[in-house]
Amino acid sequence: MKPVRAYLIAFAATAVVFLPIDAAWLSFMGSRLYQPALGHLLAAEPDLLAAAFFYPLYLAGVVVFAVRPTVRDEAAGISALRAAFFGLVAYGTYDLTNQATLQDWPWRLTAIDLVWGSSLTALSAMVARRVLR
Repeated sequence: MKPVRAYLIAFAATAVVFLPIDAAWLSFMGSRLYQPALGHLLAAEPDLLAAAFFYPLYLAGVVVFAVRPTVRDEAAGISALRAAFFGLVAYGTYDLTNQATLQDWPWRLTAIDLVWGSSLTALSAMVARRVLR
């Protein structure tokens, strides 16, 4: 399979898993987790333009750093760990920066987001890896 085609397939497979699960998470947990913890900081409506930049960038990162390098040379478990670590770094950058700079950012939210980002990234990358194999 040509490299460009492989990246596009991996991107699509990652998106098909990641996007609906993350949307469901945000819809379900918004009022239960984020609103009580961050209500005073939340915008009335999400910034869809920001999301339109974030998601393709993040999914491309998952493909480049966690899916494609592992398809031929690494065991599935190592691939899952690589993807989980990528998710931990990305979500950690967001949450820990907020933790360090925002007065009322709760540690509980940081911990939940780190687990969520690592888990969803690993799941998405593993499906994409399986599709490519």
